[in-house]
Amino acid sequence: MNQPVIDLHCDLLSYLTRPNSSIYNTEDVGCAVPYLKEANVKLQIMAIFAPVEANSHQYGLKQSEIFKNLNAEENELYRFEKQHLATFQTNENIGMLASVESGSAFCDENISLKEGFENLEKIIENVGSILYISFTHHAENRFGGGNYSTAGLKNDGKALIDYMHNRNIAIDFSHTSDGLAYDILNYISKENINVPIIASHSNYRPVFDHKRNLPDDVAKEIINKQGLIGLNFVRAFVNPEKVEALEEHVAHGLSLGAENAICYGADYFYTKDNPDKSRIPFYFAAHENAGCYPEINKVLEQQFGAEQTNKISNQNALEFIERIWK
Repeated sequence: MNQPVIDLHCDLLSYLTRPNSSIYNTEDVGCAVPYLKEANVKLQIMAIFAPVEANSHQYGLKQSEIFKNLNAEENELYRFEKQHLATFQTNENIGMLASVESGSAFCDENISLKEGFENLEKIIENVGSILYISFTHHAENRFGGGNYSTAGLKNDGKALIDYMHNRNIAIDFSHTSDGLAYDILNYISKENINVPIIASHSNYRPVFDHKRNLPDDVAKEIINKQGLIGLNFVRAFVNPEKVEALEEHVAHGLSLGAENAICYGADYFYTKDNPDKSRIPFYFAAHENAGCYPEINKVLEQQFGAEQTNKISNQNALEFIERIWK
């Protein structure tokens, strides 16, 4: 029997906004339900994503409605809630939890922040609960700088941190600029904000130098605050030339003390219309869809042992969720 898997990040919801899309379409997306079932994925975090564009919040709200409908329909998915923590391993179906990837998904650049927070509340109403919020994606927005910008934390970003105080929703550092990451850490420390911190789908910059990967000082802060760091399988962030670099990222995380923080954040998304053809193939064959988890776990077990592999596969993420939901 394959060991259970929890994955912190996929883009199934944004894919499902497309015409003729389906949770079963293995030709389109690596997190299709047949792959999740095959690999014994027991909990999949589903991102609600929006780029920085006019009416971006409508796109985010639409994805939250899709999540709500998936939970209501007859399928293999169910909305994961506190009572399911105890039956996590034995449930035949796949738990799903929502997250927000970029504040643009509830608040575009032109509406009031009050309206943006009302949209966020509507998203939460539709999905039940959200595990984490990323303030930005690649670009800068009203909350701060994305990972391809240099902007730091803006006033709206501070308001969002204040909103998240004591709400058991984590701040996600996977798409922050370095400036935004440092500013968030400084602000939550200075203002004594009670908020978990994670990097849902990021690797380590010393292993492969990319803006999407974490510098060691940010990774150490996440580890010190009992957060999570989800291994990203996208080839551009692993090392485009070296499949074994995924294990090097694990080894580096462990060298920083992340034995209780490393988990999976594979980042499967619809790639067929991506304009950057230099990134094809987007994943190594060994990581190309969620069905690969059993083989990846075998490789990790050979290098890091069964106990550590079980922590990466499910235990670290499960204990984190138990901790913030208690």
